[in-house]
Amino acid sequence: MDKTIIKQLFKINKTPFPWQKAINAGICAGFPVLIGVLIGQIRLGLLGGIGSFSYLYVINEPYAQRGKKILFAAIGISLSVALGTLLAPYPILIILMVGLIGGITIFIFGLLKIPGPSSMFFVLSFLVSTGMPVNQSEAFIRFFVVLMGGLFAWLMSMKGYFLNPHGPEIKVIKRLYLTLADFSEAIGNEDINDIRNKTVNALREAEEILLTGYIPWKNSFLFNRLYLLNEEGNKLFLEMLELHVNKNKKLPKEFSNMIRKLAMAIDFKDGDKLKIDSYENLDMDYHKLLQIIYDTEAIINLPLTYIGRSIKISKTSLMSKVKRACNKDSIVFINAIRYGVVLSISAIIAFSFPFSRPYWIPLSCAAVMSGSTIISTFHKSIQRSFGTIIGVIIATIILKTNPNGFIIVIINMILTALTELFIVKNYAIAVMFITPNALLIAETSTQIHNITYFATARITDIVVGSLIGLIGIYIFGRRSASSRVKDLIVKLIHSQKNLLVLLSTNDKEINNKKIKNMKEKMGVDLMNLKMAYNTALGEVPRNEEMLEMLWPVFFSLEHISYLLDKYCTTKKYLNLSDDELAQLLLVLEKIAIFIEQGIDVKPKKVPNIKEISQICEEFNSIQRVFYIKSHK
Repeated sequence: MDKTIIKQLFKINKTPFPWQKAINAGICAGFPVLIGVLIGQIRLGLLGGIGSFSYLYVINEPYAQRGKKILFAAIGISLSVALGTLLAPYPILIILMVGLIGGITIFIFGLLKIPGPSSMFFVLSFLVSTGMPVNQSEAFIRFFVVLMGGLFAWLMSMKGYFLNPHGPEIKVIKRLYLTLADFSEAIGNEDINDIRNKTVNALREAEEILLTGYIPWKNSFLFNRLYLLNEEGNKLFLEMLELHVNKNKKLPKEFSNMIRKLAMAIDFKDGDKLKIDSYENLDMDYHKLLQIIYDTEAIINLPLTYIGRSIKISKTSLMSKVKRACNKDSIVFINAIRYGVVLSISAIIAFSFPFSRPYWIPLSCAAVMSGSTIISTFHKSIQRSFGTIIGVIIATIILKTNPNGFIIVIINMILTALTELFIVKNYAIAVMFITPNALLIAETSTQIHNITYFATARITDIVVGSLIGLIGIYIFGRRSASSRVKDLIVKLIHSQKNLLVLLSTNDKEINNKKIKNMKEKMGVDLMNLKMAYNTALGEVPRNEEMLEMLWPVFFSLEHISYLLDKYCTTKKYLNLSDDELAQLLLVLEKIAIFIEQGIDVKPKKVPNIKEISQICEEFNSIQRVFYIKSHK
């Protein structure tokens, strides 16, 4: 095996240890077990610990979203346990249901762009419950006990709301302004693409966080301030882009200092004052930028009670998202189908041979398939196998001591906390703690006393499951993404073209709904392209030359999408002449023809149209990339 691959497998990431999340996860896992010990029902306590998996879906999202997400995760995990209990005697139904649960949860998490463990703990809860003593009459009791554990995890996840209800939103807006300060320092440099792309991503992240944190029926003054600050952040970025495209000279250092001062004041308490020093003898070109900074300062200094107007944010309905995602071009939909099919195949293999615990095979398959590419899936399969072997040794040592009562509670809490601490560092290390924890739950709840046999069987099951997942991803997905990248670029270009036409049509009453629908379609097309491109980077084999060539094109298209999105919100109408619009459409058609058919098309430079100067620059950049490629 290549030394580079080995280094990647066991590389320790520099991500900080998530101490708070690890401690909370340990408490969530240990509390139900503690209650079980106190009432003399440790089996039910360990069952309640399954509900604590809900806490593992906590990330740095707004509490408005977290409350809904963790509640639905708790209910979903509880239902998975109930279904596993009811279907345990029927292997055929287990095979069908595990694929269905895996596919549906992958689809939902992908559709809503929710990061984290995705389908993993829903599949785990279902499969583990099929391996419990068969007793269908306990379905409701198990559902209730797991739900209680999940609701405790929900309470733990929401406790920060009472101290800082908009903490996640404040953090993301502060990060946005610091990124804008970095971008201001890059203005006038020859190559600002990297920092520009980083800034666009920061703007998108801030918008998505505010969108998920928005509660229509609640008028929060602090949220309103953050929303206004986000709007000013977008104005700052657009104005700095204008200066870069039209003037192409460095900004005075004072501007980055001012923006950093704004960033540091984002989390000021009501009544705290920020003072931005006035700037004398300023070039007229910078007056608009300075005015935006002063407006931002005024918003920060304004008492919260004065920011009383209710913010109205338009959200895409869930049904609209589902309809748009259920098609053959949707990467989310394709991934969900592939995941569900491979999971069911792994379950068929598990039940077709005399494995002692067949559910470990599809469970391992599900874990390694959580890698988004063949390379990451390969890494996870090796890491999981290595971590399991070490974990089994740890588990054997623990179980040989016959732990019981409070000792089980302490071990369970420590292992859960260690898993959460190291999952961000290295997956193999995390599996070393996941394995003994799982074996501890299985040994205690099923009363299996041949520990050595049970542990050895677990290693076999996990290796088999990992191989199935790896082979499945290779067969069904080795060139799936790269074969779609070009078509998805063309689809995105057509969406951008149609949106430009709609924005240039001066009939607002007829156009508003069409613009909204086309903007949403452009967003879906961009998301599909992002997922396909990132997946293609990890395919084996992959077309390195094509992907390298498309890299700047991808970022230019992402930037154009961002600009069009903002024009829909701010300008709502583009004052383009018929001749200007015709030139733009011709260029877009030429780009699409080159991508689709590979026909050498002579570049046609788009003139600098003042209304959309940044977009014109991006179109010209894309043409240059393809012209260089075709004349190599």
